[in-house]
Amino acid sequence: MSTVKLTVNGKAVAVDVEDRTLLVQLLRDHLNLTGTHVGCDTSQCGACVVHMDGRAVKSCTMLAGQADGANVTTIEGIAKGEELHPMQAAFRDNHGLQCGYCTPGMIMSAIDIVQRHGGQLDEATVRHELEGNICRCTGYHNIVKAVLDAAGRMKVAQAAE
Repeated sequence: MSTVKLTVNGKAVAVDVEDRTLLVQLLRDHLNLTGTHVGCDTSQCGACVVHMDGRAVKSCTMLAGQADGANVTTIEGIAKGEELHPMQAAFRDNHGLQCGYCTPGMIMSAIDIVQRHGGQLDEATVRHELEGNICRCTGYHNIVKAVLDAAGRMKVAQAAE
């Protein structure tokens, strides 16, 4: 057993876990943050994506101990109170989801994509960047549309801050 100390969605936490515990298990089973999903356990589908120290990571292939001292943000931590994050709002407005299982990981990956590309995105870049996220319900058209829409919204929101 080890104590993992980290900040999750702005709150400091310390959790005693077995050394073999994955970050996704710590989040879901120990902190009850179930928005982060387990889809494949092999890092192929992207349903488990969270942000660690500002970068997208697949939490199903990271040991919880690797996050010791880190700042982790899950899908539950991106909205500001009742106000959706611009990416969440764009997914809603552009119908970028169907069953919703992949949506949390897709949104977390998409935020990372926009942050890395500074909002300078086109359809081909978004499609290429989302290759690590699998959606079995859609043809990705509305997901790509949502990411491009959110890139503009995030640029506006950042300028307002």
